[in-house]
Amino acid sequence: MKLSICTDVMGDLAFTDMLDKCVKLGVEGIEMTGGGWSRAPHFRAEELLADKGLLKTRLKEIEARGLEIAALNCSANPLDPGEMGKRHRKEMEETIRLAGEIGVKTIVTMSGLPEAAPGDTVPNWLVYTKSWPDEMPERDRYQWEDRAFPLWHDLVKLAKEVGVEKYALENFSAMLVWNPETLFRLRNEVGPTVGMNLDPSHLFWKGADPIASARALGTAIHHCHGKDTRIERGLADVNGLLELKDVTDVANRTWNYVAVGAGHDLQWWKEFFSVVRMVGYNGWVSLEMEDFTMSTDAGIQSSIDALQATISR
Repeated sequence: MKLSICTDVMGDLAFTDMLDKCVKLGVEGIEMTGGGWSRAPHFRAEELLADKGLLKTRLKEIEARGLEIAALNCSANPLDPGEMGKRHRKEMEETIRLAGEIGVKTIVTMSGLPEAAPGDTVPNWLVYTKSWPDEMPERDRYQWEDRAFPLWHDLVKLAKEVGVEKYALENFSAMLVWNPETLFRLRNEVGPTVGMNLDPSHLFWKGADPIASARALGTAIHHCHGKDTRIERGLADVNGLLELKDVTDVANRTWNYVAVGAGHDLQWWKEFFSVVRMVGYNGWVSLEMEDFTMSTDAGIQSSIDALQATISR
């Protein structure tokens, strides 16, 4: 496995400054974020597809520093029923076409989340039993069969047309695909182009064991994020893990995203990467830094030290 970093965390830096920082950090690759919810300016697909000279310049800057593009990331909700969904789908498709043009084989993204019934205006994450109330089975069927399956059949077709080999869907909350079971529900319908971006941080607070998840996923692991979560002692015992407080309210949340090693020790991470490698994944591990309990630079360095000590080479 090789270590990369999601560039969102350096969105305030100029492009070459961001690359120079990656070199100093000792990572081998970059998961280039752009489109969807990302505000990072470095690799926007619409801009680079329209300006091939700029694209060529940026690729040369990456190559000159000995870095590789691990994946293109467009974290988005292309199934949102409003204008955002239209924009996100457009930006996802542009990201896919850009990846095909420059030979990047993996797109890190999200499954999307639609409304629960025709005419609804907001996405609806259905995480209650689909057998009751009586209307729930139809809402579940509608989201998957009428909305998600057609979109992902189209995106798989587009990937094959441009030469993209893998979609890695992050197991993020408030998405149709948020764990291995939901990943296989989509993958069994649209094929093995769709797999998971296995991110342990989200599975921790959902009560799952990411090591067991890795075993269940096997070759459906298409990418991996190095990101940790700490369940906060005392608070989680009282209020549970369905946490709605702002991510910056770290002292009062029942769980927090933290630097790698600040939630689970290095022995846990060694076992996790060992199992991920054992089941067949030997690709990139991308640090995604979202720790608000410490400075950004401290969190990045601490996480990189932990990942370099634990990933399976």
